[in-house]
Amino acid sequence: MTQDHTTGPDAAPENPAPWRPSRTVAVVLAGGTGTRLGLGIPKQLLKIAGKPIIEHTLAVFEAAPEIDEIIVLMATGHVPDAQQIVDKAGFRKVTKVIEGGDTRNATTRIALDAVGEGDCNILFHDAVRPLLSGRIVRECVNALWSYSAVDVAIPSADTIIQVDENECITDIPVRSSLRRGQTPQAFRSGTIREAYRRAEGDPNFAATDDCGVVLRYLPGTPIKVIDGSDENIKVTHPVDVHLADKLFQLAAAQAPRVTDHRSYTEELTGRTIVIFGGSYGIGHDLAELARRYGAQVFPFSRSSTGTHVERTEDVEAALKSAFEATGRIDHVVVTAGILEKGALTEMDEETMDRVLQVNFVGPVIAARQSLPYLQQTKGQLLLYTSSSYTRGRAQYALYSSTKAALVNLTQALSDEWAEFGVRVNCINPERTATPMRTKAFGEEPEHTLLAAETVAQASLDVLISELTGQVIDVRRAPGEAPAVPAQPTPAEADAATASVG
Repeated sequence: MTQDHTTGPDAAPENPAPWRPSRTVAVVLAGGTGTRLGLGIPKQLLKIAGKPIIEHTLAVFEAAPEIDEIIVLMATGHVPDAQQIVDKAGFRKVTKVIEGGDTRNATTRIALDAVGEGDCNILFHDAVRPLLSGRIVRECVNALWSYSAVDVAIPSADTIIQVDENECITDIPVRSSLRRGQTPQAFRSGTIREAYRRAEGDPNFAATDDCGVVLRYLPGTPIKVIDGSDENIKVTHPVDVHLADKLFQLAAAQAPRVTDHRSYTEELTGRTIVIFGGSYGIGHDLAELARRYGAQVFPFSRSSTGTHVERTEDVEAALKSAFEATGRIDHVVVTAGILEKGALTEMDEETMDRVLQVNFVGPVIAARQSLPYLQQTKGQLLLYTSSSYTRGRAQYALYSSTKAALVNLTQALSDEWAEFGVRVNCINPERTATPMRTKAFGEEPEHTLLAAETVAQASLDVLISELTGQVIDVRRAPGEAPAVPAQPTPAEADAATASVG
């Protein structure tokens, strides 16, 4: 459908009054039944990356500072299921969970009634687009200061063809002017209400989305299009479930930065942090940084305290000593890891066992032993992966595989431990200047390495955040000073227990 931009009685005034919305409401449309997925439950209740799809979606709006209120329109008969998810996750912005209509447009009408009168911003979003980014939400809301209707779309990478009833091509539109529509679709409340009011008088009303209603019934209203993202997929077909699951696994969050050093002191003073692998490298720098802000830090490692993270009795004793000294454990950090290069078929069994034990079994043991302490403080377990987790690397296959396993462990435990209020996250640094990396790869150009201090700072930001189940990328900022490759001492080179990016 082509929009008519000619002026007329339906056109918006040339100099409208300044827009002064009272609030911004996100309406999550969750009326689908999952028929095309062949499910017995609505697709928005299907679990992806350890959580129901709708929970991922709601979490985006809950975390968005631009959103004041969330209203959920749920499939018939499943309102209690959605309400239970909201209650369990503790979404404070959700004010209503109500039943939707038989069609998308009927659901929108119900949503408008639920929003109520008064000028506000309204964002309509498909519940089954769980990979929505905060950037898209922010740009939608910002665009409403200048436009009364906003859509989200991405360029079409494929040629679009138009066919007739015999499946024969009738037209091939110019691809450069085509976009693939996504959600959210955002509106000033008066605009979308007026569009639906006019649509009610049309017996042939059959728009498929809300921007289409504005396009048809308010033809003088410009609809601004902002860039969506390829990741903002709609889970509709069985293959979409697998794609979304993989995208969640690869998705990387950003560590929220605290700009005021006083805030670090307020957050960390009196807290107890246990670091396995804390004698040097990232673990050492994190320990020094946390102490600076008042935390009580207990670093353990094979070289400094004789602590082997792969031994249950060692981990148990380390945690017990920290707890007895301070009466609490708020954070447990596992930076310990080893990297042994070489072809898998040429690696001896002793080396293979050591890599698997330290890199994967160790974090598992630390997780199991830490939970009772972290439950008491609603604390956090922080693990470390490597950029090689997304694709195994030749000559260090076991290292890559264990790092991929830690990402999976992070996401699984964050779901398991949510009921205890314990958070679990994973840091993914790019290649970092640590003694372990120097031992494995020798001297490397300084400008190619991330400083261990940068990773430590990002780790601290994650520890004091509310993030959970996230893989946090740490990359060198443009213009950042080159890292000075760390030179391992003989003891450090022998132990090799520091994380590498």
